[in-house]
Amino acid sequence: MFYEFNLIWSLVENGNILDDVGDYLDSMKEQNHPLYSIDRDHIDRLLAKECPDDGDIVDLARLFLRYAGFPGASDLQDDMNKLLRLWGLSTESLNEQARKIWGDGYRPGRKVDDVVGSGFDTKDSENN
Repeated sequence: MFYEFNLIWSLVENGNILDDVGDYLDSMKEQNHPLYSIDRDHIDRLLAKECPDDGDIVDLARLFLRYAGFPGASDLQDDMNKLLRLWGLSTESLNEQARKIWGDGYRPGRKVDDVVGSGFDTKDSENN
């Protein structure tokens, strides 16, 4: 028993077990977000963009809101901050732009052609 105690103590003293336990405890602090895999795809898509369009600005602002204060997904949060640097934005300017985009009538999935209407609508008014 004394030998086992000395062996364990020497491992603890050398830092081997403490490092492993510390790594384990650090990993336990991070929670998994249920939308992580979907959000990872969004972030990867955004990282490929040099110049974001309106939808990209809105997506990044939305993701910042989702992960604000979330104790996990640190890789996503790091990449979101990287996007701000790449696009030359701060969180304040990102949110400002996103509010303006929404205020101007942006809706996800709606194209400009959807707003104007179809040619069928104007054809009826021309014949009358």
